[in-house]
Amino acid sequence: MSETVHDDFETITESAPLVRELRGRIERDGPMTFRDFMDAALYHPKHGYYRTRPEATSRGGDYVTSPEVHPVFGSLLARQIYEIWNVMSCPARFDIIEQGGGRGLLARDILRWAAGHEPGFAAALRYTLVEPSPLLRDEQRRTLAEIDAPEGAIIWCDDLPGAMEGCVLSNELIDAFPVHRVVRQGDDLREVYVAHDGARFVDHLGPLSDPALARYFDGLGLLPGDGCYAETNLEAPRWIARVASSLRRGYVLTFDYGYEAAQLYTPWRRDGTLLCFYRQSASSDPYQRIGRQDMTASVDFTTLRRAGEAAGLRTVAMTDQSDFLVRMGIGDGVAAVAREGSAQLEEYFARRNVVLDLIDPGKLGRIKVLLQSKDVPAATLQGFGDA
Repeated sequence: MSETVHDDFETITESAPLVRELRGRIERDGPMTFRDFMDAALYHPKHGYYRTRPEATSRGGDYVTSPEVHPVFGSLLARQIYEIWNVMSCPARFDIIEQGGGRGLLARDILRWAAGHEPGFAAALRYTLVEPSPLLRDEQRRTLAEIDAPEGAIIWCDDLPGAMEGCVLSNELIDAFPVHRVVRQGDDLREVYVAHDGARFVDHLGPLSDPALARYFDGLGLLPGDGCYAETNLEAPRWIARVASSLRRGYVLTFDYGYEAAQLYTPWRRDGTLLCFYRQSASSDPYQRIGRQDMTASVDFTTLRRAGEAAGLRTVAMTDQSDFLVRMGIGDGVAAVAREGSAQLEEYFARRNVVLDLIDPGKLGRIKVLLQSKDVPAATLQGFGDA
């Protein structure tokens, strides 16, 4: 059976039901799109990665996100959202809607900063976590139990609420949406399907399953390089359109790994950007540890931006996380300790290492930060400065 290629007994036994189900679907219906395979591996209601592994983003998990590194990330983001609240004339109710909030660390750090630094802002906040996973909701509730928030100030829902006024926030959400994979062969695109050869899951090329895939590249006016694999995230433009429809007034802040389309679909990127993460090691093989490893693909920010504009959002700016955090003052704490002298040397290096983790351009610092708005006054926000 295909699970014999996996590398530990726990993974084999826990992945087996999902492997059997996917293999049965293929035997019954023929090869499935990679998009459907990835959707099952990550989001299957019983055996999917995000439904069974709430600890995945922890320091000991499969990958580390910015809020996991240090609370300073959430504190600086809170300062930026506080500025947004001021630009919007300090409304008595201000919504922060976070989708894909993991264990709730970013929500905790934003709410904690607001309560400790700007009580008026804290009193206005209504923080909504969009989280359909019961396991992750439980984790978030445990994380946020330490926050002394008024009744109804922290809300959970399965999908984006309507009539929002404030800030829609996501951190490494879109790169985990299921993607179609395609291969260019001459002037044609072929889609990657998932088949089973009797021993394991394998790629199988076939015609495009959805005309939207051809329209996607037609809209960009480009194709991947000849012979190149590429990922196409049809859900991302649909998601930003839903965000735009749900947002009555305010901003959208999107943190994610990705590129402009011309960089994403460049001919030198032969194998696309699909990556899998297991115990903080990366691989490009999606057919091992099924349901037990994360899968991501870089975001096409050109399409995301254009889809937002078509749905009524205004593109304000885009920058790298490293530049955003520097503009927000991430180095100030390090500099303050340095001025205190050698007695604080240990603390200096600890803070310096945190800063380097968050702004390293080869790691978390290369995350893109996209700022979009709807029906708000034009303003230059601190984190985007000259972006």
